[in-house]
Amino acid sequence: MMDCINVYGAGLAGSEAAWQAARRGVRVRLFEMKPKKKTPAHHSDLFGELVCSNSLRNAAVDSAAGLLKEELRRMGSLIMEAADASRVSAGGALAVDRVRFSTYITEKIRSCPLIEVIEAEMTDIPEDEITVVATGPLTSDALAAKIVTLTGQSGLSFFDAAAPIVDFATIDMTRAFFASRYGKGDADYINCPMNEAEYKAFYEALVTAEEAELHDFDKDETLTVFEGCMPVEVMAKRGEDTLRYGPLKPVGIRHPETGEKYYAVVQLRREDEHGSMFNLVGFQTHLTFPEQKRVFRMIPGLQNAEFLRYGVMHRNTFLNSPNLLCEDYSLRSNRNIFFAGQMTGVEGYIESTASGYLAGLAAVCRLHGADAPVFPDVTMIGAMAQYVSHGGVGDFQPMNANFGIIPPLANPPKGGRRVRYPMYAQRALDALAQVDLMLPESAQ
Repeated sequence: MMDCINVYGAGLAGSEAAWQAARRGVRVRLFEMKPKKKTPAHHSDLFGELVCSNSLRNAAVDSAAGLLKEELRRMGSLIMEAADASRVSAGGALAVDRVRFSTYITEKIRSCPLIEVIEAEMTDIPEDEITVVATGPLTSDALAAKIVTLTGQSGLSFFDAAAPIVDFATIDMTRAFFASRYGKGDADYINCPMNEAEYKAFYEALVTAEEAELHDFDKDETLTVFEGCMPVEVMAKRGEDTLRYGPLKPVGIRHPETGEKYYAVVQLRREDEHGSMFNLVGFQTHLTFPEQKRVFRMIPGLQNAEFLRYGVMHRNTFLNSPNLLCEDYSLRSNRNIFFAGQMTGVEGYIESTASGYLAGLAAVCRLHGADAPVFPDVTMIGAMAQYVSHGGVGDFQPMNANFGIIPPLANPPKGGRRVRYPMYAQRALDALAQVDLMLPESAQ
């Protein structure tokens, strides 16, 4: 059907790709296997389900993640529209009520007259139809086999982990307190402070705790952990003080009444609009559920915490994209086929969204026989596409948005990143304003 495009998967990347194609007047067939079939990481029937943290990371436009979000906002991203509509208080981060967020996306997609949602698992990719494959890191075995046939490579694997969520009503606020690091934001984080003895007892319990067995789909895989989503117990085993320089860093946090400093601090971030649920920041884990309950209840303030969701760990797979994909996320060996989302080697919610935006736009251009717009590499969306299609130094690894993949300023000023990063952001937004997004006037 060459009068429309196919999109496989209604996650963040697939939903964005489908929406951008429809905004440009193109019919879309969006294939989603939920609710008939779910991966082990999914529980909701909604589109755009967040299976890890509810945070979309830094909100400031002079941060890499914040810049990418602002670029997407200015381009009319559905995912950013949903995020802004479902935002919950989280200091300097953009965090969302995950149910409201996914509901917003689902209702927009299902009510769009140009998008036909087909509830079915796809096991093949027609090579003569324009198709965006955004089936995520747990792509079904049958479709994964087809991708291997198309690419001639089996790709790479790594593991991803999700943090536990606790009931706010069960947190002992006589031992924990609300505050933000360095006083930034509106004291949205709950802080659970530790003295040296408490930390060392917690550390010993953590590194000796029992880990969960792998699911059947994870067996016989080589465990390679992406640094940005490392299980807390794996991080801890790198050394006793590793956590104190990572998620338990006490720097910039003092008791709001006494001014007391601490040896280590565990932070919890709001999960929902009403503040009834909080997640343990940086506590992605692969421990068994009983061990999570035992060890994490050693954290001051969480001794009686009720866990609304335990941490889980699941397989992630991604392509060796620099050998396979063009800058518009199309397959070099067949420009009708596009990939988007984490399977391309972008890492993070907003990065996946950006890849879906670009792939959806490029698919529309392919349908019309036109060249896709070129996003300059000084923009974050362009830099991510450049990284995916060309890679960095050494073996290709997943990448978050960061200023390290942006070309340096021609004449960098003195003053460090506090001076440079706002200049990066302004340069990117100025360049983005010159890109033709191929939108009809009615969609501007």
